[in-house]
Amino acid sequence: MNLDNPYILLTPGPLSTSPTVRAAMLRDWCTWDDDYNLGVVTPIREGLVKLASASRPQDYTAVLMQGSGTFSVEAMIGTAVPRGGKLLVLANGEYGNRLGRIAITLGIETVIHDSGELAPPDLGRLDAKLADDKSISHVVVVHNETTTGMLNPLEAIARIVKRHERVFMVDSMSAFGGIPLDVAELGIDFLVSSANKCIQGVPGFGFIIARISMLARCKGNSRSVSLDAYEQWQGMEQGHGKWRFTSPTHVVRAFAQAMKELDEEGGVPARFARYSENQRRLVAGMEKLGFRCILPHSLHSPIITGFHNPDSKDYRFLDFYELLKEKGFVIYPGKVTGIDSFRIGTIGHVFPQDIDRLIEAIASSLYWKRVPASV
Repeated sequence: MNLDNPYILLTPGPLSTSPTVRAAMLRDWCTWDDDYNLGVVTPIREGLVKLASASRPQDYTAVLMQGSGTFSVEAMIGTAVPRGGKLLVLANGEYGNRLGRIAITLGIETVIHDSGELAPPDLGRLDAKLADDKSISHVVVVHNETTTGMLNPLEAIARIVKRHERVFMVDSMSAFGGIPLDVAELGIDFLVSSANKCIQGVPGFGFIIARISMLARCKGNSRSVSLDAYEQWQGMEQGHGKWRFTSPTHVVRAFAQAMKELDEEGGVPARFARYSENQRRLVAGMEKLGFRCILPHSLHSPIITGFHNPDSKDYRFLDFYELLKEKGFVIYPGKVTGIDSFRIGTIGHVFPQDIDRLIEAIASSLYWKRVPASV
């Protein structure tokens, strides 16, 4: 059986996986058997906590949730914020705005600080608001905003939130496992990510890293049955890894293999170094070809980078996309409001030599530069 892929996914997830991660799904598992719950699920939960905090792993637990990453984001918000609580959302892109939409839909009183898609959160405004409005109980931010590829200043935000003694939640969907952090040192109370991001698994479930003392207070908070992170936690604790509802067994087993491969690579620091080198080569190569980045380099992350579309009437993104796909690379359309752009991810089972090949493919695909000017 050929487990090779016809192209590399240069996206923020789902992303390219290793052949061995895909091969891990070629066996069936029983959801109530100890071989699965104690042998696969429990080590995953323990491993995620160790990834999240080297300093105080005993203070945290991991709750696995079926569905896409957004399901876990909604589970986190809907479970952590009690009825009568008030949430401040720091938004600077589509995914920050989604946090606000989720909270409002759940009936949570919500304040949104929208700094626009091209700027980081306003730390002075955050500090002043938390000092002025004591009714705000929780703050949430996206770690890496993949609308533009901006890496938000998590440490600075955390210092402000914890100085004001608020509950701090982080959507680290596209960053966890690829960018070093310690949730205990930062004072993060809840963090959410997904199987198909920097740990390089496949889509099908997300997870919440929660401070045990905080999660223990959340009984009855959830506005949902299936997205109740407290009840999911209790089920996994009492059932030794058993999920309340049908577990995505094949996806979970693939994730266990992905965790093993992360460790073999050298852990998060080594993966961060590889992703950073991927992104460095990407930006250097693209700028040499005449492409302009959406953000200044100081705001870049190693996850995904936005580029302006070429200023040519002959350029069409879908044509460019198809040309690169034929050469073995899939890129992403842009999301920035009012800016014609596209994005290229640098995470997943992707290596610096792949980025070098991508730049060569792009260089040979600049068809709009070869179109004769109309007379």
